Amino acid sequence: MAEHAKAPGKSFRKGISLIEIVEMFPDDETAERWFEEQRWGKAGEPHCCPLCGSKDRLNATKSGEPLPYWCGSCRRHFSVRSGTVMHRSKIPLRKWAIAICLWATSLKGVSSMKLHRDLNITQKSAYFLAQRLREAWSDMGGDMGGPVEVDETFVGGKAKNMHAVDRERRITGRGGIDKTAVAGAKDRATGNVSARVISGTDRATLHDFVASAAAQGATVYTDDHKGYLGIPHPHETVRHSVSEYVSGMAHTNGIESFWALLKRGYHGTFHHISPKHLQRYVAEFATRHNLRPQDTATMMSETVARMNGKRLTYAALTANALPGTVAEPDCGEPW
Repeated sequence: MAEHAKAPGKSFRKGISLIEIVEMFPDDETAERWFEEQRWGKAGEPHCCPLCGSKDRLNATKSGEPLPYWCGSCRRHFSVRSGTVMHRSKIPLRKWAIAICLWATSLKGVSSMKLHRDLNITQKSAYFLAQRLREAWSDMGGDMGGPVEVDETFVGGKAKNMHAVDRERRITGRGGIDKTAVAGAKDRATGNVSARVISGTDRATLHDFVASAAAQGATVYTDDHKGYLGIPHPHETVRHSVSEYVSGMAHTNGIESFWALLKRGYHGTFHHISPKHLQRYVAEFATRHNLRPQDTATMMSETVARMNGKRLTYAALTANALPGTVAEPDCGEPW
């Protein structure tokens, strides 16, 4: 693994170059062994059935069987994909492993069009793969010990960039109207971020978010939005309404830096994200931010661990889509 001692940013991390990642996974058999080691330990053998949870009567199947393991309790075959977001995926494990590396190291996200080109799979398959990786990263943090910075933002396209017809149809007000509200918190002690899509910026909603993110007794720093008044935490504010951005220890610069990165991904990588899927993208950026101090190999292992027990079917992903259509792409390029 490459180590760049004089590189800017998080130069203490050990990265993995594109050449190294291809050499690490020369074929599907090597990738399968790697996934098994990440999931089941160095022995690379299942400790329990991922389908029923039984620890008894687990056996390797005979040569030529489509799946390598057999559970005598539930009498079903399974593999390292079973019970994860890779369940029933036909994409080779080698490509999954390379996709995880690209996913972990793309600071501003990676579009399905790039995955389609880099992995030599269809854009539709790349889109589904990306959404399943986002599902793996969907865990939200909480109980930050603080001090905690809390802020909210609005995510959506700019009216000036829309066609005149779309501008008239979609923009019905000013500011955050017709955009989606997102609340975020950053723990200054750990640097971790937690963020989620919220229904609005009213007092009840913001109080609920603060309660879910900050531990009891943690000091909370916010701007002077009226929705934060009365939160049951030690609370200090900075008055953005009068162009005050730092007041002693009170500021929200950390969480605002996270918003800047999220919106660079929105405008520069994806170009459009529908409100229906926005939560997955928000969780993706928060999780990547939290895992980023680790070495790339550790980030990849952590991603595989987060895959367990999660499933996202294509039917669920495309639910509520217009009749005769498939899931919308996560970038402005054609399918």
